[in-house]
This record gives sequence, C-alpha cells and structure tokens, in this order.
Amino acid sequence: MSCGKKFDSGNCVADILREIADAQSDLLSECTTSCEQSIADLLGDTSPSANNLDTVPFILYCKGDCKAFKGFGVPVEDLKDAFASFYFRVKEVGDDNCAVIELLRDDNDQQDDPCSPVEQKTGELEVTGVCITVDLDCFCHITCLPAINAL
Repeated sequence: MSCGKKFDSGNCVADILREIADAQSDLLSECTTSCEQSIADLLGDTSPSANNLDTVPFILYCKGDCKAFKGFGVPVEDLKDAFASFYFRVKEVGDDNCAVIELLRDDNDQQDDPCSPVEQKTGELEVTGVCITVDLDCFCHITCLPAINAL
C-alpha cells in the first residue's frame, strides 16, 4: 500500500517525494498539515493566495533509529560556510528510489549545526543550491511542512 496518490512503488516515502517533485515541477515550467495538504496548497487547489508557493519542505526519518535525517553541505559561493539542515526540497526521484534533495535553511539562523529539527529555524526557509543524493529505502517516515515560497 502506498501513501502517495500517483505512484505505487511500495515505498511510501519515495512515492510522496515523487508526487511533490511532480507538483513542484509543474509550478516551475483533509488534514490541515500533511503531505497531501501541502501538495494541494502548492498546486493552488485549496486557496487562491497559494499561487506564489513553490516548495514543500520536508523532514526525513531514518529507518532503525527513526531519528531525523540531517544533511550537510557547503555552498559554492562560500566554501568556508559549511552548514547542516533537517529541512529539504526534492529536486528529482529516480526509478531506483534514489533522490536528489536540496538543503533548505533560514538565512537568519546563525546556528550552523542544529542538533534536532526543533532547533533549526523555519521562519523563512530558502533554497541553498546545495543538493545531496539519498537512498529513499533508508527512510521510514516523512513529515511535510506547509508549502512555502523558497525560490
């Protein structure tokens, strides 16, 4: 059983990320907070004011320890500015359940290595240009945040 509407690969994290990637791609060329609600908001299905939304931020949780996954990266414009983030934007999902995800961060947040998602500010998450490739079979849970304008 899959938790995405369009895909049924047997991996619900991969299916949700494929659905988000499709929705975000479309923008670029019954819960109040859920992955499906964030996708609907992104597509403008729920509110006319949602038209400027371009990103569904999410948190991934690793299998086994079920801890939030933290990505690390260094922006090309400042090789001394390594940072960590628990918040991501999907770029693409391959048929092999590998995904390219972009680290998001709040530029007003001075903490470069948060220890948990609640320690990282989410007020104005922005794209960073820092992308990593992950194996979605390593994750057991995804939490989607409300859709935002991050570009």
